[in-house]
Amino acid sequence: MAVDGPPHHGAIDGRTTLTHDHQPTRGEPRVALVTCTDLPDLEPDDRLLRAALAARGVHVDTVIWDAPDVDWAGYNLVVIRSTWDYAVRRDEFVAWAHTVPRLANPADVVAWNTDKRYLDALWAAGVPTVPTTWVVPGEPGQLPERGEYVVKPAVSAGSLDSGRYDLGDPEHRQLAADHLTRLGTAGRVAMVQPYLHGVDTAGETALLFAGGPTGPVFSHAIRKGAMLAGPDLPSEELFRTERIDPRTATAEQLAVAERTLAAVPGGAERLLYARVDLIPGPDGTPVLVELELTEPSLFLGHAEGAADRFADAVVSRLRATA
Repeated sequence: MAVDGPPHHGAIDGRTTLTHDHQPTRGEPRVALVTCTDLPDLEPDDRLLRAALAARGVHVDTVIWDAPDVDWAGYNLVVIRSTWDYAVRRDEFVAWAHTVPRLANPADVVAWNTDKRYLDALWAAGVPTVPTTWVVPGEPGQLPERGEYVVKPAVSAGSLDSGRYDLGDPEHRQLAADHLTRLGTAGRVAMVQPYLHGVDTAGETALLFAGGPTGPVFSHAIRKGAMLAGPDLPSEELFRTERIDPRTATAEQLAVAERTLAAVPGGAERLLYARVDLIPGPDGTPVLVELELTEPSLFLGHAEGAADRFADAVVSRLRATA
């Protein structure tokens, strides 16, 4: 399949790099939107960004991150989008990121953000985060005696390999222990977190930010419904389906998000995009679940003007790096 743009790479070793059908004109900025083999033409939401960039005179290629022989240096900006197959190949993905000049977000941010142990650093910086216990492969995992807990890998995408367990129930307790063993056997660090019941009523709030001259500027917010109904079940899917609705962010949520971004190593001003995911804690105040700085869904189709705001952020970054 091809999208509009010049031939750049065709099918190589069974993988395809998609491009535009026209040659870029002299001086026309070139941007790569990076995806994975399973989504060779991006996900529908990111196609809105591609169209908005094209409307601004930006030549856009859709490129698979691990396609061979891609001339990444030939782009004015390389923007990571739906690279959702990286979780079981993180070392390879991070190594790739360090080879790409003008990558958004930067490679050191990708390395830091693709392992959820960044939550410890954010907690130390004063950000309210979900209390988390880490279970390293080869070490016995200690599960709490009772209560509902989530078990998931420290490196993951799309909420896969994640389960919810009632540890007071013997069957669930065994399934949670099996889940930890399964992750450890695969060489993956596991995380154990209390299940925040606020998600069952208020849902999860994702706050989306697009890069500005001094750091990401708030664009819009969405509500995600609860996703973990029980123990982890094997899946061949790339991500779990979510119910998404528009949401108005509160001042308290925005304050937590700003505090979170301020704690990003190297400074938030380097970020082209950011997503801050919050759930009400036991007392109702927002608690950080995840900070998505690598390949987050941007939910551009759920807020008027969102695709244009992100496209403008890309154009601004292109001008700053020209």
